[in-house]
Amino acid sequence: GSLADGGESDGAIATTLSWKQALGIGAAQAAALVPGISRSGASMVGGLLSGLSNENAARFSFLLATPIIGAAAVLKLPELFSPAMADERGAFLVGALCSAVAAWFATKFLLRFFETRTLTPFAIYCVAAGAIYFVAMLIIG
Repeated sequence: GSLADGGESDGAIATTLSWKQALGIGAAQAAALVPGISRSGASMVGGLLSGLSNENAARFSFLLATPIIGAAAVLKLPELFSPAMADERGAFLVGALCSAVAAWFATKFLLRFFETRTLTPFAIYCVAAGAIYFVAMLIIG
């Protein structure tokens, strides 16, 4: 929600966290450096353990992702505008735009979902996806 409907804005969440809470959430997010650990899942768990509500843990997790996604996009720009990519540039830009729109809608959906629900379905999904991936890697090698 927003401040108008009784919830907290992303800025209010970020400014009301103590440094210990922010450090705990950041440390939890660092667990995502391990292959198979969800960055958003780890930071949401860190938020919950730091005392945030489901909704605010999800909001803060998405807020944390913004600079990383932006930096990754900026780092890829020279590659996109290299002469070798001239023929594919349009398709990549359309793909990036479609990805941005889909991410925006997915984020809006998830934030509304977490206003009234727990993170349990997300946790089950992460465990199931991780188990499937693990088994697939054992089989494929």
